[in-house]
Amino acid sequence: MAMSLGPSGGGRGRRSRAPIAEINVTPFVDVMLVLLIIFMVTAPLLVAGVPIDLPDSRAAALEQEKEPVQVSLDAEGQPFIDDAQVAIADLPAALEAIRAERGDDNGDAPQVMLRADRSLDYGKVMLVMGELNRAGLNRVSLVTTGSSERP
Repeated sequence: MAMSLGPSGGGRGRRSRAPIAEINVTPFVDVMLVLLIIFMVTAPLLVAGVPIDLPDSRAAALEQEKEPVQVSLDAEGQPFIDDAQVAIADLPAALEAIRAERGDDNGDAPQVMLRADRSLDYGKVMLVMGELNRAGLNRVSLVTTGSSERP
């Protein structure tokens, strides 16, 4: 009589192996961690350059054809033009230079987006709006955050 010693045939001859049903996830985890680090580093760079606490409004967004000029006022009232800080005394000359540089061939002024911190004094916002008007930049939009609440 013959005796069976298991699936391998007693250690002699050809051994049969069962297929491995595991997936090596180490390379997948490595790639995902690298992508996570890349997104964590680049996400803060996508925010606007001047930190401003904008007020809320229920108005809809405007459609833009050309890139507008960004004029910002931070919480201390310091003006910025496209993320570059400008002294209050130099603001009229800088605005007139923008009018001359970015104006259309038809003499139309460029669109200006005015962003001001909600804690800022109303008089400082009106001072900048007056300088915009004096420089001939009359197409001014006030930037707010969207809100569904009623005032």
